[in-house]
Parts: sequence; C-alpha cells; structure tokens
Amino acid sequence: MASLKDLRNRIASVKATQKITKAMQMVAAAKLRRAQTAAEAARPYSQRMDNVMANIAAAIGDDTSNAPKLLAGTGSDQTHLLIVATAERGLCGGFNSSIARLGREKARELLAGGKTVKILCIGKKGADVLRSEFDDIMLPVVDLREVKHVGYNNAADIAHQVLGMFDADDFDVATLFYSEFQSVISQIPTAQQIIPPSIPHVESDADSASTFYEYEPDENEILADLLPNNVTVQIFRALLENAASEQGARMSAMDNATRNAGEMIDKLTQTFNRQRQAQITTELIEIIAGAEAL
Repeated sequence: MASLKDLRNRIASVKATQKITKAMQMVAAAKLRRAQTAAEAARPYSQRMDNVMANIAAAIGDDTSNAPKLLAGTGSDQTHLLIVATAERGLCGGFNSSIARLGREKARELLAGGKTVKILCIGKKGADVLRSEFDDIMLPVVDLREVKHVGYNNAADIAHQVLGMFDADDFDVATLFYSEFQSVISQIPTAQQIIPPSIPHVESDADSASTFYEYEPDENEILADLLPNNVTVQIFRALLENAASEQGARMSAMDNATRNAGEMIDKLTQTFNRQRQAQITTELIEIIAGAEAL
C-alpha cells in the first residue's frame, strides 16, 4: 500500500497535469473558431469549382481523346499516389490515427490487387503511423511544423510537387486523405480522388437542356488552366479542414482528460483520507493501550 507521502505526491502530480490539459483545451477552443471559419469559407469555392469543371467536362462529352491529361488520366490505374494529410502534433484523440487508418486500408487494398503504391504524407504524425508498414514506398514527408497558419501558398507548393510527379508519369491516380470537420465531437475521415478528378454528375433539366454555351477559349484550353488550379484548391481545402478538425479533436480530448484527472484526484483524495484516518486511529489505540498498561 502506498504511503501518505506517495499519495500526496501523486495527487499533486495529477493536479498539475489537470492544469495543463485545461490550458490546452482553452487554447484549442480559441484556435478552433478561426480554423472553423476558414474551413467553412473555403467550402463554397471548392464546391463551385467542382460544378464549373463538371459543366465544362460535360460540354466535352465522352470523347476525351483531346482532353487535358489531368482530366482524362493516363489511360491506366496501375500506379497510385496516396496523399495522407495529418497533423504535426499529437494529443488530439483519434484524429491522426483515423486518417492514417483510412490510408492504410486503401494501400493494403491496392497492393493486394497488384497495384503499385506511393505514399506522400503531409504531417509527421501520419508518417509515424504508416512508416512501420510502408516505409519502402513512402516519399519524403511534407513538414509544416514551422507554419503557424496554413495558407494557400503551402497548398500550392504541395500541388506543384504532385503535378510535377504526374507530368513525369510517376503515378496514374492520386487520392487525397483528410478529415472533414463537422463539429467538435465529429470529424469524418475522407478520401477524395483529385487526379484525375472525380467529376460530379450534373443533372440536366429543361432549362439547361435548351441553353447553349459558347466557350472562349475552347473547353480544353479552359480545363488546361483550371485543372491544376483545382488540385491546389482541393489540397488547400483539405489542409483547412484538417486544421479545424485537429483543434476540435484536441479540444474534445483535453476536455475528457481534464475530467478524468478530476475523477482520479477525487479517488486519490478519498484513499488518502481513509489511510490517514486509519493511521490516526491506530495511533490513538496505541496511546490508550499504553496508558492502560501504566
């Protein structure tokens, strides 16, 4: 059984930990508002970009022989690039592990099907999870530890690297993995194919069927400029969604840790009081016994 001194030291240690987790919860709550606002502001532009691309792709039709390579693809799906975007820091519950798990399941599925897989990790936490199993197929990690606030230029640098690999025929299909922010307690791991893009189906109605659009320049030239920009936009949106999801997950995890520390302090205090009371009772019995012996 632990001594009173050991229990007192342990209570003090848990109280210090509780102060840290409470402070981290408050910091995450303060950062969450800004990150959530940025993520929600990026969604309409990203969705509108998808709609514009879908309309132009529909104008081209099924004949993609003259379509840009980024839209039509290489004609093969043998080599896959998995872009796994996670955080640079931990202490955010299952945020990093859930994204890495989704990427790991996809990699296993592709490898089992005889495909060639390459993994590009954005953030060291995802790389730490995947390295134990896929170290031989992982590319150098994109390090964003020195970036205070994720910006469009960070996404542009990553997109430039990915597009350069695609132009060099290093892969055929690229899939982006990130966590879509829903709320403080809900972040959804998401997989999105960005090269060639997964074009949403455009529903046609009477009005749209009777409308004829002329493009200047033509559709292929517009897509040639729009498709690389779309890759950057989708990566930027993923980084913003991750930033909000990370702070939400950390806020929730630190809140749970703070409450668990409080419960542990209560139990330790109760044990300390009982043991102290037992020790006092034993000393009183010894004093009374000694007095009676005299």
